[in-house]
Amino acid sequence: MRIGDVADRAGVSARALRYYEEQGLLESERTPSGQRTYTEAAVERVKLIQQFFAAGLSSRIVLQLLPCVDKGESSPEIFALMATERERITAAMADLAAARDALDEMIEIAHNPTPEHCPALRETPWATYRADEAIVAG
Repeated sequence: MRIGDVADRAGVSARALRYYEEQGLLESERTPSGQRTYTEAAVERVKLIQQFFAAGLSSRIVLQLLPCVDKGESSPEIFALMATERERITAAMADLAAARDALDEMIEIAHNPTPEHCPALRETPWATYRADEAIVAG
């Protein structure tokens, strides 16, 4: 099967397939003219790779998981690897939640500015001087 056919059936770009090959996630044969050809199983493999990526895993991690898929067996090390990745994603989610909360606070301040948060609302040192000057002149 040619690269365009696999890409269409798997719902990815041909560029993605070339990247998967560069990362060692997918294999192809070459015709005498150098064109890539894939087996029928490549479509399902690409869909699986996409599921791993959708789960937030990097190509480096996916490369470690694929041999287990190919063999149909797992190991405690693989489960530990996936647990570590889950912890990484959970920490990233906490960081994003903190960033969202900080942004919510900034939005609230923008809607309801106070001198504490907005320097433009503070009385400047020279404002008092000008007010005193106006009283003396008046």
